[in-house]
Amino acid sequence: MPTHLPFGSWPSSISAHDVAAGTKPLGGACFFSDKLIVQEGRPAEGGRVTLMEYGTDGTAGAELIQAPFNVRSRVHEYGGSSWMLIEGGTPAIVFANFADQRVYRQTVGEHDAAALTPASVADADPQLRFAEFTPGPEGSILAIMEDLRAEPVRHIVQIPLDGSAAEDPGKIRILSAPARFVAAPRLNPAGTRLSWISWEHPNMPWDSTELHLADFTEEGVLEDTVIAGGAEVSVMQPEWLDDDQLAFISDASGWWNPYLYQDSSARTTRLVDRAAEFAGPLWQVGTRWYLAESARTLLCSYGTGTTKLARLHADTGGLEDLALPFTGIRPFALRDGWLLAGTSSMTQGEEITLINLDTLEHHPVTRAIAQLPDPAVLPEVEEFECKNLAGQSVHALLYRPSQEGYAGMEGELPPFVTFVHGGPTSQASPTLSAAVAYYTSRGIGVVDVNYGGSTGYGREYRNRLRGSWGVVDVADTVAVVNALVAQGIADPARIGIEGGSAGGWTVLCALTFSNAFTAGISRYGVSDLVGLVQDTHDFESQYMFTLVGPYPEAADLYEKRAPINHVAKISCPVLLLQGDEDKVVPPAQSQIVADALAERGIAHAYILFEGEQHGFRKSENIIQALESSLAFYAQIFEFQSDVPAIVLS
Repeated sequence: MPTHLPFGSWPSSISAHDVAAGTKPLGGACFFSDKLIVQEGRPAEGGRVTLMEYGTDGTAGAELIQAPFNVRSRVHEYGGSSWMLIEGGTPAIVFANFADQRVYRQTVGEHDAAALTPASVADADPQLRFAEFTPGPEGSILAIMEDLRAEPVRHIVQIPLDGSAAEDPGKIRILSAPARFVAAPRLNPAGTRLSWISWEHPNMPWDSTELHLADFTEEGVLEDTVIAGGAEVSVMQPEWLDDDQLAFISDASGWWNPYLYQDSSARTTRLVDRAAEFAGPLWQVGTRWYLAESARTLLCSYGTGTTKLARLHADTGGLEDLALPFTGIRPFALRDGWLLAGTSSMTQGEEITLINLDTLEHHPVTRAIAQLPDPAVLPEVEEFECKNLAGQSVHALLYRPSQEGYAGMEGELPPFVTFVHGGPTSQASPTLSAAVAYYTSRGIGVVDVNYGGSTGYGREYRNRLRGSWGVVDVADTVAVVNALVAQGIADPARIGIEGGSAGGWTVLCALTFSNAFTAGISRYGVSDLVGLVQDTHDFESQYMFTLVGPYPEAADLYEKRAPINHVAKISCPVLLLQGDEDKVVPPAQSQIVADALAERGIAHAYILFEGEQHGFRKSENIIQALESSLAFYAQIFEFQSDVPAIVLS
């Protein structure tokens, strides 16, 4: 018989320390000789990113890039694709260093790194940034260069590997005409044709991009032709299959599906016609969703909600699903019939995995969660769907309170925490989450909402948020909560909501413009749209034009939507968590909300984390944020917890 205790007060073996210290963010990976190289984060080192060597059996080897180097780019502020391995001759790693954003070259097995790009700093901020390194002609690499020395502009560039550009910026050859944003430089195998994508304000890469193609010559800026994309079409990840065939992903049909461009005939063919997503939002440059297995077959990650791996046959358009036990998969590299991939599952979490494509044998190389929780404290996930007031479907992931041997009190309904993902152009995906289990193992339910505007369900679903941020996301989130209450799943008097960044905006809007929630936690959440437009980085500086409306033309709408102007309508307790070095959502926004709550006499707490940017990377801060969140809910929902109490003003 289970032990009956009030929901929220169940003893749990999952601590906040386990969630933070036991988790290492994983990035890309590649084959290196008979070994592997994996990108890993180090929360205990302030979030530093490094590269580790592993054996194919998962045996950890040397740390290849040591402190103080931090392998992290700031291109488009969110970075991505910040390193590459150069094989042949003397193997070396090329990487972007976070502190100065210079590109360095380090021989594998050594610890001294030589700069390949010049120092360029103004007001303590690097003005030249580089990312998405890819092989170029012999003795060089290609990359994105972000130039912030005047009006922000990006180019595809060629960087010599001999170090000559470290002192002479003129040695960096600019290949593409100036664009506001560029990504995905790809040179065909013969080195004669170059492709890349670009987009301009106010578009984001999931709105409209253009696919460029140019002859690669030794003279001047390349003259290019746009071969795909444009207004209301998002093109992602061009990849050369051979010297004549260029694959790419486009959502011209309403879904991101694969296409093939034949250079010699200038003919484009849609390879798959399916209501499924073969790509996602390009928040970080260099993100890949497929690999070329041969000139006629691709290994693709695709799906709606969850993703799976399939072999796409270009000749027929046929998809051959590979039976693998993952809820998400992203192919990284292929060698000798083995696929190196990033995977996720409900039992193992996020891993770097080796998969034999013939037998489908697979084994982990390393995982994000160092010590897997006891299966007895892990929840199951349910794909939850309901209708909003407009009769449209809303998707969510439901995690009921779960721990073997425990149940709530007779007749008691559990408290629930509503997770709101950031972006807002992003997606909540099913995977083992220690943060979710931290709540559910204590008897607190979690529902993770994919409101209208989320990716994973096609362009129409994604476009529902256009002009309606702060309205559709709130209405859909409320619809999910109301459905949980109506179905007797959740206690209507104990409904929390939490989210970070854009998710924090939805939290604050939901607390301001609805009465569905009894507590809310905003992590570095947007509260002032005008402040966001006027004081944020270039990549997102006109994001609001699509989500809300053009500024200043729609200034009245910005004022009307912003929670900061309506704090008087908030009537439930609020916890604000914020990094003091956040450039995406400056701390001033959270401070204004805290001041307004104090003036109104609304119970609240404001915790400012020193040295944190947009998202918490330091383990001690992750621990404090999570324990403070649990203590906050315990105080508001009146259950006992095993963490220090939080003081509300």
